[in-house]
Amino acid sequence: MKDTLDFSPCLLCPRRCGADRAAGQGAYCGETVELRIASASIHRGEEPALTGDGGSGTVFITGCNLGCVFCQNYQISRQGMGRAVKTEEFAAIALRLQELGAENINIVTGSHAVPAIAAGIDAARGSAGQGGKRLDIPVLWNSSAYESLEALEVLKDRVDVYLPDLKTLDAGISARFFNTPAYGETAAAAILRMMEYRPLRYKRSGGILESGVIVRHLALPGYLGSTRGVLGWFAENCRGRALLSLMTQYSPVRPAGEGTPGRFLNEEEYDTLIRWLEEFGIDDGFCQELAGGDEWLPDFRRENPFSSDLSLPVWHWRFGFI
Repeated sequence: MKDTLDFSPCLLCPRRCGADRAAGQGAYCGETVELRIASASIHRGEEPALTGDGGSGTVFITGCNLGCVFCQNYQISRQGMGRAVKTEEFAAIALRLQELGAENINIVTGSHAVPAIAAGIDAARGSAGQGGKRLDIPVLWNSSAYESLEALEVLKDRVDVYLPDLKTLDAGISARFFNTPAYGETAAAAILRMMEYRPLRYKRSGGILESGVIVRHLALPGYLGSTRGVLGWFAENCRGRALLSLMTQYSPVRPAGEGTPGRFLNEEEYDTLIRWLEEFGIDDGFCQELAGGDEWLPDFRRENPFSSDLSLPVWHWRFGFI
């Protein structure tokens, strides 16, 4: 495996902010060299190919290198909820999720912490495993796709399934809502590389992905032209090589940036999305039913940030193992 990247100066993500994180200087993502985690749980709200019978073993990483103005996880992406963990504790969390039957280890928003996470994966899979146990279920990389190709090279032999967003390909929208006009071109290049690394492959039973890429796209109310661009790109570049997950769960959250959509997706917009899927011939993947509530939004102050129907808490930044 390639050696992990250095944090000083930090050129890890596409922002290349140059912060001296080893000296305690916070980067754009708000983080130093410490790996901080907010929550870990058995989560049942992911795509069926990830959740299966056992649920997905989600590990929510504190901090973010993107900065979406309507982030549903703003408590951990902007407000810093989370606790620093050593490599051994990360490994212990992963092994505990596996022990409880998780189908995979689902690392959420870890793009700014690749070196530390790579070390934690190695520890969980190697002789440092708790009680002699080793991690042998797939590792998922659940991210915004705002990744550098160098960071993806570090993850290449450590990640089995990629779960990237493709939020938009429109530079104006990405500048307005995601705090970088370069998001679209960067995410598209990252997704192409992910597909090179991991072709689609399922376990022999259960329909669970053990290798591959699922591209997520969240449709924004009032901005369906952006979604059409994403669907067209997916049809041209990813059809047959990756699965699409079209999401309709946008919720007007606070704090949010000025001018962000202040409503849910409506039925007319949803019908348009379904027609476009048919037009582009995209039928391999998942399309979320029209969502009109925000009951699913997490609150990371709670021991279980999600509803009990969605999540079984395993570790929390305030309480440790639960």
